[in-house]
Amino acid sequence: RSSCRRLGGGLVQTGGSLRLACAASGFIFRDYAIGWFRQAPGKEREGVSCISGGDGSIYYAMSVKGRFTITSDYAKRTVYLQMNSLKPEDTAVYYCAAVAIENPKIACRGDMDYWGEGTLVTVSS
Repeated sequence: RSSCRRLGGGLVQTGGSLRLACAASGFIFRDYAIGWFRQAPGKEREGVSCISGGDGSIYYAMSVKGRFTITSDYAKRTVYLQMNSLKPEDTAVYYCAAVAIENPKIACRGDMDYWGEGTLVTVSS
């Protein structure tokens, strides 16, 4: 059974850091782009960052560029999202997901094959 399992999340103050992890299973890691999405109350889902499992190319939304870093560990089949300089507007439910394409920018449009459970990230002001 193919899945994306997320780890991490929680409560942090403005300016703090959190790391999310997404453990993939059941599919060929290098054939997929894996990414992080978020949805805040009353807002549309946003593709935060995606990484290609093949060539490692990366896409970041402008709202997080320079603050968030996505990395992947092929041996552990895990993708990490390091979130620094967090702001209250980063508060949302974060999801990891995977899709069988190479281009991370296209992947971050959100038409994914597998979705993990959401995790709440709350940034207090």
